[in-house]
Amino acid sequence: MRSTVRLRILITCGVLVAAGVGGWQLLPSDEGRTDPVPVGTTDEVTSLDPAGAYDAGSWAIYSNLYQSLLTFKPGFTTPTPDAAESCKFVGDKLTTYQCTLRGDLAFGSGRKVTAEDVKFSFDRMLKIKAEVGPAPLFPTLKNVVADGLTVTFNLSGRDATFPLKLATGAGSIVDRERYQADTLRQDNAVDGTGPYVLKEYKPGQSALLEPNPKYRGALAKTGRPVLVKYYKTSEDLANAWKSGDVQVTHRQLPPSFVESLDTNGGTRLTEAESAEIRNIVFNTRAGSPMGTKAVRQAVAAVLDRPAITTGAYKGTVEPLYSLIPQGFVGHSTAFYDRYPAPDQTKAKNLLAAAGVQTPVHFTFGYRQDATYKAETAEIKKQLEETGLFKVKVVEADWQTFQKGYTSGAYDAYTVGWLPDFPDSDSFTAPLVGTGNALSSGYSSKTVDKLITDTQQYSDRSRTTRDFKVIQDEVSKDVPLLPLWQKNDYVLATEAVGGSQNLSDGTGIWRLWELAWI
Repeated sequence: MRSTVRLRILITCGVLVAAGVGGWQLLPSDEGRTDPVPVGTTDEVTSLDPAGAYDAGSWAIYSNLYQSLLTFKPGFTTPTPDAAESCKFVGDKLTTYQCTLRGDLAFGSGRKVTAEDVKFSFDRMLKIKAEVGPAPLFPTLKNVVADGLTVTFNLSGRDATFPLKLATGAGSIVDRERYQADTLRQDNAVDGTGPYVLKEYKPGQSALLEPNPKYRGALAKTGRPVLVKYYKTSEDLANAWKSGDVQVTHRQLPPSFVESLDTNGGTRLTEAESAEIRNIVFNTRAGSPMGTKAVRQAVAAVLDRPAITTGAYKGTVEPLYSLIPQGFVGHSTAFYDRYPAPDQTKAKNLLAAAGVQTPVHFTFGYRQDATYKAETAEIKKQLEETGLFKVKVVEADWQTFQKGYTSGAYDAYTVGWLPDFPDSDSFTAPLVGTGNALSSGYSSKTVDKLITDTQQYSDRSRTTRDFKVIQDEVSKDVPLLPLWQKNDYVLATEAVGGSQNLSDGTGIWRLWELAWI
């Protein structure tokens, strides 16, 4: 399991307070401004219904509007009760997990939350099984049993990571009287029990969040009103910062902007160790050129990661050579070991041995953004300069891009990934397991068995060998190609406190930490 996340403060203009291991904090005032704190992000909300989304932007807002049975406290990787009063595995087989709900939870309507609401939330998520939903996160969940305030999860096999999964956006509890059992909710309303209520929502533009007076859970108190502003591109977000439209930014800023940021005059940049990664994902289904393993291996053989990280990203990201990033149990350099340097001859021989005619024509999709455009242009240039490939680039907005790759419209596409929870399993089962969240069509009995093997150990250090074998298998099959890993940047003005706790790699977006100073 990952060690406690450390925050490294790069620049501070204002009062710096030493606080031991916990780092520093700027203490907010209980008086003064009451207007919402404006926060800007390029992450998009795919759906306000937690059964319908499995992406960073949606889960970020879920962690504020909904409750899960468990949550993560800042700086900790072991989940703690939130909507639950207590949770535990029953017996030593790790196949039955039981939680007792708090008795003082209520939805906005005033109706008390029961275990039936929890069961309903999981049952509908698995039944709807949305194309971009979180169902792939629970392959071992057989059924959920509700009895008063007690909810029992019965699993088909040992899964020590199950509590971690409950602490994610996939574990969001909804009001069974306001959500249909078999269809996603289509309006812009939310009925949850999180620390905030959604006061106003404009899709793709903004979300106004106000403290929930009915909230009861892990937080001692809820935060101040927050106005989340959504921007299409990183350039739009940078311009919003420059013009003063937002006081806090998180994901994503242009690399050139971060590199040249002037931190004089009341700007704070917090860099947290993060596990955000980016991969080229291949459509491995029959009918796609990437359905042939030798073609995928040939791409891996010629890719020059440093040219991408120092070019399009200005050195703000680091080359990644394996499925599991640095900082997680079992991390290796499997792709570097197999493809240590760009080798056109090796790629040519791989294709020739497989009887593949060159150049190989294929489509390459990416989400619309200037940085991703530069990244894609570099990848296209590298591949086409070998004479072995001909790449047709397809640019699309986030919603269109999601629909495209889930339907198999692209032969290859780039997707960023943040861990669902702080464990290496978050980079294996969802990314390369059968029915994976990347819609690659990849399936390997060997990899699936190894994933299952890693899930049986409560002592996560015992999974190291299996995770390394998984990465070696992935480097052979190449269902995806790791590109880079980056740290997480949060930018804030000196008028706002708490930004250092906004994100810590656990997938929770702590908007309640923000306040006017």
